[in-house]
Amino acid sequence: MSEDLWTPHALSDPETSIPHEGEAEAGSVTAGSVTLIIPTFNEAGNIGELLSRLADSLPARLSCEVLFVDDSTDDTPAVVEKAALDLPFPVCVLHRERPDGGLGGAVVEGLKRADTDWIVVMDADLQHPPHLVPELVGEGERTGADLVVASRYIPGGSRAGLAGNYRIAVSRGATWLTKGLFPRALRGISDPMSGFFAMRRRSVTSDALKPLGYKILLELAVRSRPAKVAEVPFVFQDRYSGESKSGAREGLRFLAHLAALRSATPLARMIGFGLIGLSGFVPNLFALWLLTHAGVHYLPAEIAANQAGVLWNFVLIETLLFRDRRRHRHWADRVGRFALLANADLLLRIPLIALFVGRFGVEVLPATALALVTTFVLRFAATEALVYLPRGTRTATRIARTTRS
Repeated sequence: MSEDLWTPHALSDPETSIPHEGEAEAGSVTAGSVTLIIPTFNEAGNIGELLSRLADSLPARLSCEVLFVDDSTDDTPAVVEKAALDLPFPVCVLHRERPDGGLGGAVVEGLKRADTDWIVVMDADLQHPPHLVPELVGEGERTGADLVVASRYIPGGSRAGLAGNYRIAVSRGATWLTKGLFPRALRGISDPMSGFFAMRRRSVTSDALKPLGYKILLELAVRSRPAKVAEVPFVFQDRYSGESKSGAREGLRFLAHLAALRSATPLARMIGFGLIGLSGFVPNLFALWLLTHAGVHYLPAEIAANQAGVLWNFVLIETLLFRDRRRHRHWADRVGRFALLANADLLLRIPLIALFVGRFGVEVLPATALALVTTFVLRFAATEALVYLPRGTRTATRIARTTRS
């Protein structure tokens, strides 16, 4: 998201947050070193209580500034401005015109603005207890960790604030799923679904993050790979005001986010591409059955049914593999290129089979299998290069080649 879509509102004078004199305690954080990022979406009812509890919780030696990154459609920014007038630490709001990336995207925008040694991320609904903010940072200083996670799943922690068995089951299932998909990246993190954590600013590059939805800790852990992780137990509280933003839509975004993270490497994308291609046989065969039973001749029915599989594959590949590469080309252009490549695969396969059989003496079945593998690899490479590779990348490549020659 471009910087010009942000409208900063300085809500208090940073000079009112003067570091207290005196020697800091061992393991404490030096003055002026913490930014507390709080992403908000229609949280007006929670702001006053949240800032009041933060004022009571933050020790004098911990010089901290609070940054709300706001996607609200209600009066949350105005409520923050009013509540922040008499606080002992600076507070500001960055209101986004477009909520790209959801609450995770809001955190990334906050990271781009923060220049302190430590960053703490927490929600505004008071389910994350404010009194743990200094403990998270202090644990990082004491242990030398780059990331400190507030966890519900270690001794002393609890998920008590999750309302109902359904939400508890969903949360636990999501935790098992993510830890199963990313065992190395999430080693030492018992609660990858937590939205409450502290990290050293130097350990994360915001440009490498591509969040989707609100699970920003998962994004940070997988893409940034912090060298050392520590955890602090916390009791997940009841929401102070308003309603949870979780729902079926966020669940689908979470699954799409998992797929995007898991397919970040070329090999993983190729495997995903192949699995999606196999799944395309289902709509293909179903469309063929419908058309032939409707009296359509099998040859045109085969051609039309193949397009159903192509469309199915395109939607899944767009959603799961190349979500972050779609903006550089219009959707109709992407559909046309993808369909052309998918249908060209059929035209290329038959000559390849004939070449393997006639020229190299390969048996028909092995020749067919070899042709399928060859065209699959070519189609994957062509799809990535001709449909989803940003134009700037190709231009840079051409310039580099010209310079070398």
